[in-house]
Amino acid sequence: MAEQENRFPSEKRAEPRIEAGQFHSVEINPGIPLPIYQFNLRDVSDNGVCILVKADSPILEHLKVGQVMDLKYYAMDGSKANIVRQLKTKIRHITKGTPGHYNGHCLVGVAILNDSDEDFE
Repeated sequence: MAEQENRFPSEKRAEPRIEAGQFHSVEINPGIPLPIYQFNLRDVSDNGVCILVKADSPILEHLKVGQVMDLKYYAMDGSKANIVRQLKTKIRHITKGTPGHYNGHCLVGVAILNDSDEDFE
């Protein structure tokens, strides 16, 4: 059998892309007086997974680029039961949506940190 050639060019991103993987949503608890927020994870950002937040949402005042937080991530197993995991997460970017694409919203890029990344703060 002939060896199949690679038809796709190599990745040209400056930073590695982080994908949502098994998780479909994330919960952010900024503490009192704000409520707990839950967002769907979206794989639309150039740098990987992000959440979509209204530009006038009070939660944005509590999120800073580089900030590391413990967030709850939700996934579903084969039986459609929710799996919840609390994971250290770094805010990678906060980008305003452009007209026509997420107008009036911000994309907040998140990266789940593994044990070796925790010292990267």
